[in-house]
Amino acid sequence: MRLHRFYVGEIKDKAGPLELDKNFWVHDKNLISQWLNVLRYRVDDQLVLFNDQTERIYKITKIEAPHSINLELITEQKRILPKKHVYLMWGILKKDKNDFVLQKATELGVRNFVPLITSRSQKKDINIERAKKIIKEASEQCGRSDIPEIREPITLHEALNEYTEFPLFVCQKTDIYQDKLQNIDKFGLLIGPEGGWSDAEIMQFKTHKLKTINIADFTLRAETAAIIAVAKLLQ
Repeated sequence: MRLHRFYVGEIKDKAGPLELDKNFWVHDKNLISQWLNVLRYRVDDQLVLFNDQTERIYKITKIEAPHSINLELITEQKRILPKKHVYLMWGILKKDKNDFVLQKATELGVRNFVPLITSRSQKKDINIERAKKIIKEASEQCGRSDIPEIREPITLHEALNEYTEFPLFVCQKTDIYQDKLQNIDKFGLLIGPEGGWSDAEIMQFKTHKLKTINIADFTLRAETAAIIAVAKLLQ
């Protein structure tokens, strides 16, 4: 049976950050409520806890509802991390399309999310707390041992001037086909919003001498383009 995984890197215990020791008590109200009321955990049930350094399987040994649960270490788990460091920079989308991009790109291995405010963006902001929750839950469910980072939205101009330490690639329909980025371990992918890039933004790409990658023969929706680009170029 598949064990549920829980990221606990941000949980504080009575003495500070929660330490994944051999035997310890968990007092976090939200986590305990999920375990007891949603998942119906009982003594001897097992689960996986991970933070930014380790991942371990634990067994519930004592329950003092509704405030405390005691866990005992069963075994270490091998940490699974993305093989490449990919920054996904996408024009902010409407409605729940951003949620789709965040969830699926997390499952595919994106490490950093950079929402962009572009000339044709109909939406200029994003709910960062909601985004972090989606990213965290996607990481827990897909089995990766890290949590991708997301920042507050910035303009395309700011992104092009800030992210200069690794190559950036513009993903759009074009006659130019680039080889897969097999020998590059860290790079950024630029995905336009609904309506695509403006002429001025395309000029910015030329000024910064960015390469263009054609990821499909057909015109894709922005959210589809983001997922296809990540899936193809992370291989």
